[in-house]
Amino acid sequence: MQKLTQQQMGRLTVEEFRAMTKRPVVAVLDNVRSAGNVGAFFRTADAFGMEAVVLCGITARPPQKEIHKTALGAELTVAWRGFDSTLEAVAALREEGYKIVAVEQVEGSVKLSDFEPAGNEKYALVFGNEVEGVAQEVVDACDLAIEIPQVGTKHSLNVAVTGGVVLWEFFRRLR
Repeated sequence: MQKLTQQQMGRLTVEEFRAMTKRPVVAVLDNVRSAGNVGAFFRTADAFGMEAVVLCGITARPPQKEIHKTALGAELTVAWRGFDSTLEAVAALREEGYKIVAVEQVEGSVKLSDFEPAGNEKYALVFGNEVEGVAQEVVDACDLAIEIPQVGTKHSLNVAVTGGVVLWEFFRRLR
């Protein structure tokens, strides 16, 4: 086996990426503390052709060295916008026709493995703070919640890992 070069993989230019049709999904980060986690979301959103990353509250915003370190430049290709609060972001995204989905362990949540995104919907997936998760008032403002089934003792994943799992599922199912 020989590793593929970037040319063999068909890597898009920045201009081609910006012009391509994106999956109708945005990742909303609710007070994510780590700039490294923010960078990981940019890189994942780039990999899966997502529309945007929405940065709320204390979440770090580009340009920032720690974001760039993890994003490897994806913060320059993926669209993003910032809001002072996640509730403001949720209201704006709802106005734009997005279904608002908390990625959180809550009563009545749907297991990610059982959730089937509709091809005609736009989704705003809300990911929470590394310690507190998605704030309860934000959960209350969401249309539904999905969670990743887990069997270990922690029942918790790093927020960027959670983003990778959930965004992959949306990428896979909305192709």
